[in-house]
Amino acid sequence: MFEQTFKNIDDILHKDAGCGSELDYVEQTSWILFLKYLDDLEKDRATAAELTGKTYTPIIDQAFRWATWAAPKDKDGKLDHHNALTGDDLADFVNGQLFNYLKKFKQSAASANTIEYKIGEIFSELKNRIQSGYNLREVINLIDQLRFRTHAEKHEMSHLYEDKIKNMGNAGRNGGEYYTPRPLITTIVKVVAPKIGDKIYDGAVGSAGFLCEAFAYLNKPGLSTKDWETLQKSTFYGKEKKSLAYILGVMNMILHGVEAPNIIHTNTLAENLADIQEKDRYEVVLANPPFGGKERAEVQQNFPIKTGETASLFLQHFIKILKAGGKAGVVIKNTFLSNTDNATVAIRKTLLENCNLHTVLDLPGGTFTGAGVKTVVLFFEKGKPTQNVWYYQLNLTRNLGKTNPLNENDLAEFIELQKTLADSENSWTVNVKDIDQSTFDLSVKNPNKKEEVTLRPPRAILEEMKALDEESAEILNSILELI
Repeated sequence: MFEQTFKNIDDILHKDAGCGSELDYVEQTSWILFLKYLDDLEKDRATAAELTGKTYTPIIDQAFRWATWAAPKDKDGKLDHHNALTGDDLADFVNGQLFNYLKKFKQSAASANTIEYKIGEIFSELKNRIQSGYNLREVINLIDQLRFRTHAEKHEMSHLYEDKIKNMGNAGRNGGEYYTPRPLITTIVKVVAPKIGDKIYDGAVGSAGFLCEAFAYLNKPGLSTKDWETLQKSTFYGKEKKSLAYILGVMNMILHGVEAPNIIHTNTLAENLADIQEKDRYEVVLANPPFGGKERAEVQQNFPIKTGETASLFLQHFIKILKAGGKAGVVIKNTFLSNTDNATVAIRKTLLENCNLHTVLDLPGGTFTGAGVKTVVLFFEKGKPTQNVWYYQLNLTRNLGKTNPLNENDLAEFIELQKTLADSENSWTVNVKDIDQSTFDLSVKNPNKKEEVTLRPPRAILEEMKALDEESAEILNSILELI
């Protein structure tokens, strides 16, 4: 149901002058989808209140409810075309009244961790780009057919929304920055193994894939009301610099079932490390900071180790913001392990001295569609120095790509071996004392991997060349005889 609807919406937006790419399609589908989701949420809340004999006060005023402006129904439950706005009337209402009304929630909300505040934030960041009111009407009609009432419906919706975000990566403009392959996230969450009561943080939250997956991991059947409240209000925290990624992150979490995500629209790296206090720290960090970004000199001043490399600044931030005993799983370019510049060497030294870097997962090229870089995942705990690093090299028998992505099965052996840090053809352990104490080079060098091709001795190669030459001479002679 959802998949076909999304395709039909993209076809409509493709024809609209205001929407030029997959990024615009996702953004514009998102805000309409969100208002429909909100309407269903309000219906659920009203039903729950009725069952307990309470009265429910709706979040949205009557004039701005979905059933009033977007999808008024006649007595048969069909769209009331007479009262449904369309064309310029619809565009004028959305641009002139609806967005302005929803923006005001940011000021009137009781606190930042309420769904009211998130509504205000989302609509302060967004604008309606669908220029034709007739196209907008068609999109609304399609989205009105979707339901978000049952768990299965919400689950299907959240997965398809993830797929839409993934497709943005192919639309340019760094869309791929917002998306980390889901099987990799699931694996990182399983290895870090957060528990209820932990504060989980992603300072480069993007579309919130890590936080959504951590929520799915912790949201097991039979949770107590107190645990559910903890998951909803004081477990998941994120920061995001880019507007569209921020919007997608908030909406993605809401669609996955976290009603008021603690995601802030800010540049994480603008925060001075010296200002981070104990109350600001987290038990768990899960993140994939952007690859290859460069930060200006004034941002670098916030860090003890100065570097323009965004990922290296993020790593310093993550080490600092972890509580003692806190655990992290961070994706980073594999060049971080071996680069010889002073800043990278100093960050590696800091990581090894202040944290136990217990596991390094080495990923093949193509793990990140279109990114063209090789990555590793660093798993570490803060508070005690590293003694041994266990490496696992993911060696696959196929090339990864858009049509052949990473899957959970690919990572099953890693998860199993990591439990005991066992050695195998793909895994080995390095004692920190055995690494170069001046460069702290942590390069991935698998001592157990059998050579794919055994080098032949020079004599054998020369003999084969001689045999080929003789064979060629014979063929040439037989051709000459034919002439």
